[in-house]
Amino acid sequence: MEQQQEIHNRIAARLLDHIKTRSTDQVDANLRIPSASYTDPQQFDREMEAIFKRLPILAGLSGEIAQPGNYKAFDLMGTPLLLTRLKDGSVRAMLNVCAHRAMKLAEGSGKCDKFACPYHAWVYGNDGSLNRIAAQDTYGDVDKAAMGLTQLPVYERAGLIFVVLTPGLEVDFAGFLGGMIEDIEQLGFADWHYCGNREIYGANWKVAYDGYLEGYHFASAHPETIHQRTFSNMMAFHFYGPHQLIGFAQKDMQAKLGAVDPQQLHRHENNGYDFVRTLFPNVSIFVAPEITQVAQLIPGPTVGENRTVLHFIHRQAPQNEEQRQANETMMDWLKQVVDTEDYSLGLKIQQGLASGAHEHVTFGRNEVGNQEFHRWIDHYLNPQLPLGPLQQE
Repeated sequence: MEQQQEIHNRIAARLLDHIKTRSTDQVDANLRIPSASYTDPQQFDREMEAIFKRLPILAGLSGEIAQPGNYKAFDLMGTPLLLTRLKDGSVRAMLNVCAHRAMKLAEGSGKCDKFACPYHAWVYGNDGSLNRIAAQDTYGDVDKAAMGLTQLPVYERAGLIFVVLTPGLEVDFAGFLGGMIEDIEQLGFADWHYCGNREIYGANWKVAYDGYLEGYHFASAHPETIHQRTFSNMMAFHFYGPHQLIGFAQKDMQAKLGAVDPQQLHRHENNGYDFVRTLFPNVSIFVAPEITQVAQLIPGPTVGENRTVLHFIHRQAPQNEEQRQANETMMDWLKQVVDTEDYSLGLKIQQGLASGAHEHVTFGRNEVGNQEFHRWIDHYLNPQLPLGPLQQE
């Protein structure tokens, strides 16, 4: 906790300095990325294999399956998944595929402790074990223990549920998430109320994710929304491996926090500055007083598309209909902002990239988060190459 507080203090102090100098965190050079990296189907396939099928990927929030017996069935990048909460409180992640004839087993979400295949009525427990075969006397001998649902590595921490989409591929979860998951854990998401979600559709997953990593566009793309509260092109970064903690200065930060003890600045998130927390490769978390948004970017089905699920959580469950409706209104508003002010631009960017007008896109010295994000993508696609330090001012 003390380490997290010190990191927050340093970021907030840098933001105060940036306000005085009208500056932002910078690196020592621009970075060029081939435009084809956003449009090439072969690179997209490599990213799916080397990144999305080998790293812990967010599958859901703990609040979605909060109680024993809860389940959630969904597709993640074309993979049918089933998440369940067992009696002991643990989570299972399985391929939502019957061992008999590969039928999808469950749909939607809800609460039950058994799943019957809609094709031939084979029955599975919510731990994935095969419990019953319809008309087994005519079907023949079956080793039920060997015909359960295919299990996936699953990790639950800080109110978030991660899976590895390759069966049997155990990873160093703590090593991968490191200090970033500790930073999120101190927020207490595990005990927060799950309000609901909204879905939006956009361009290539990296085009979409680039927008979460910088505030350079706030003044031009969000003049009536974000820029009313927050400075444009004023950011401070801290990196936990490929994950990022990004600080954004509010326009009244100097007035609110200029005289605050530098060792107490960590206490003032959302009251002078805001953080965006990103989890590589595809999650962005924005904690706000009104509601918290967890954006889950899901690549595909083609290189030029993504589906983004905006999950929303709150510190407390609504106590009445007025509070519930206030949450619904805020979810609708945030969806509209992201969809119409970010993703609509991303679709136009995708068209521009596909046109072949320019061989490269260029990230400036001020687009620190974007440069780091693309360096890590290159690292996972080419692990034999060393990942040098990002030279940041």
